[in-house]
Amino acid sequence: MNTPDADGVLAEQLLRLTRRVHRIQKRHLEQRGLGITPAQSRLLRTLAPYASPPRMADLAERLEVVPRAVTTLVDGLEASGKVRRVPDPTNRRVIRIELTDDGRRALRELRGARRAAAEDILAPLTDEQRKVLGGLLDTLVDGMPAMED
Repeated sequence: MNTPDADGVLAEQLLRLTRRVHRIQKRHLEQRGLGITPAQSRLLRTLAPYASPPRMADLAERLEVVPRAVTTLVDGLEASGKVRRVPDPTNRRVIRIELTDDGRRALRELRGARRAAAEDILAPLTDEQRKVLGGLLDTLVDGMPAMED
């Protein structure tokens, strides 16, 4: 007797949802005319919380990519004026990456695009369903059940 592979079905649903989220976010980015790819968006979001400009190696580690991938992303963002390379004040061989004012403006737009994409995706859910989904996502992201307040 064959039993359905419930985990396989869930895995496929998660992959389909991930692709849908990516498509919707990409559409919202394009509508805002920022000229930023989803990968560049991720780099900007990763760069934003640093108190001082990080090294490219720091960004590569945080993004879990090879340093060459960060170089390519930084090249594109620098060409569009969103980031700039700055020398390390204590080691002239080290280059750090900092957001420009245009990069900070782009980040605000990106946040708006991400919120709008989330609204599109979550629109069919009731408030209760959203609460349940939030708890389930916390469990999946953190690897343990969310604590009740």
